[in-house]
Amino acid sequence: MHLSTRGRYAVMAMADLASRDPSVSAADPVCLADIAGRQQLSQSYLEQLFAKLRRADLVSSARDPGGGYRLARPAGQIAIADIVAAVDEPILATRCDMASNGCLVSRDTESGTERCQTHDLWMELGRQITLFLGAITLADVVLGRVAGRAMDLPRAAEPAQRDPQQGATGD
Repeated sequence: MHLSTRGRYAVMAMADLASRDPSVSAADPVCLADIAGRQQLSQSYLEQLFAKLRRADLVSSARDPGGGYRLARPAGQIAIADIVAAVDEPILATRCDMASNGCLVSRDTESGTERCQTHDLWMELGRQITLFLGAITLADVVLGRVAGRAMDLPRAAEPAQRDPQQGATGD
């Protein structure tokens, strides 16, 4: 699975911002230097991330003395998937990408493309991760309501055991 530092750092910084307010809603602005210090992140990197978060209307900025950033809406209305998407972070569980020839198979001369055998497996895993992050809000993270949220999917049916008494033809 690939989720780079961009997505992780954005979520960490947003959780830090949300945790500054006890009711997990709009609070006094917080300067990026404070978030960078608490989270041990580069302030200049956070500035780049927060520019994207602001363009996505997830944070608002205050430019007055003592300014900084605050959540643009309550933390319970901000999904983690929205934060990751705002910083242009794709959630990939595969290196398969038809545009970049990421699938490691030979090219089909008729269609020009061919997907690797495990392509659908990794694409569905990426979708499950996106669905999970879409169901978790910033408030869930700040209030400690994430543990135990993953859901079991039905297991695939076990393959039928072949009777050793039967021949190879199934007689």
